[in-house]
Amino acid sequence: MTSLDDYRGRRVLITGGLGFIGSNLAHRLVALGADVLLVDSLIPDYGGNLENIAGLESRVRVNIADVRQASTMNYLVQGQDVIFNLAGQVSHIDSMRDPHTDLDINCRSQLTILEACRHHNPGVKVVYASTRQIYGRPDSLPVTEQHLVRPTDINGINKAAGEYYHLVYNNVFGVKACALRLTNIYGPRQLLRHNRQGFIGWFVRLILEDQELQVFGDGSQLRDFVFVDDAVEAFLAAGLSDAMNGEALNVGGDTPISHRDLVERMIAVAGTGRVRYVEWPAEKKAIDIGSIYSDASHFSAVTGWTPRVALDEGLRRTFEYYRSRLVHYV
Repeated sequence: MTSLDDYRGRRVLITGGLGFIGSNLAHRLVALGADVLLVDSLIPDYGGNLENIAGLESRVRVNIADVRQASTMNYLVQGQDVIFNLAGQVSHIDSMRDPHTDLDINCRSQLTILEACRHHNPGVKVVYASTRQIYGRPDSLPVTEQHLVRPTDINGINKAAGEYYHLVYNNVFGVKACALRLTNIYGPRQLLRHNRQGFIGWFVRLILEDQELQVFGDGSQLRDFVFVDDAVEAFLAAGLSDAMNGEALNVGGDTPISHRDLVERMIAVAGTGRVRYVEWPAEKKAIDIGSIYSDASHFSAVTGWTPRVALDEGLRRTFEYYRSRLVHYV
């Protein structure tokens, strides 16, 4: 039986390690006694932020590098026990405006990392951050892993390809790999500078600045949300589970909530902000997938993971974090 204590002394590489989930993962791994190396390109607008590792500077190693560079990754993967592969372009809107960059970062870079593992560290375990966006508009809810993969935007297509690369390298080349199909993750250290990486971080900023939130349509579409600490625990569990190798499993919240109810909860928790309902912008409506929420029971059965942080508590901790640090995120 594995336990998170097994991370003590393990060498762990996190790509996208200065970003939202990667940096929260770094804080947890350091507390567990792991030897942590963070790789991040710090491309503007992608979420990497040195403020995310405040207090950890002397306890992690940081390599500012682009995961698309084969020579760099060939060197950095050597000797690692676990790789949490979170580097990527996550904006759906950006992927439609600049599809070639999305292809480069979400496909070619994944092959670069996996080839580096195959040739220079074939015994490593790789956990890839995928997304429930690959399902597209759902046929039924909640969405299980048996649902067809048919993304509605370029980002979803490339993320699906990145996921399948990992599964092929597991099944054909023996590089132990799995993928987590993440739902809406929120919490401290998320990018707030713009609204192209999901709406919840942008709403957090607007509420803290006591501005108006604009919700598209009537706000009736349903989503599930996972606090970042719970997402981190999911990655840690996957990193120790060989039962997941070669699989892509959902990591989702326990209770779906409408956009309307979510915004009201956020405003109530923060005590600031207000909301207005507006027509859908054409470019966003074209790739919207309506209501979607995940069934994470398979992942829970394999790893024992369940989300523990309730929405109100997660929102309270999120607002508390940013209130004293907002200048570093806007």
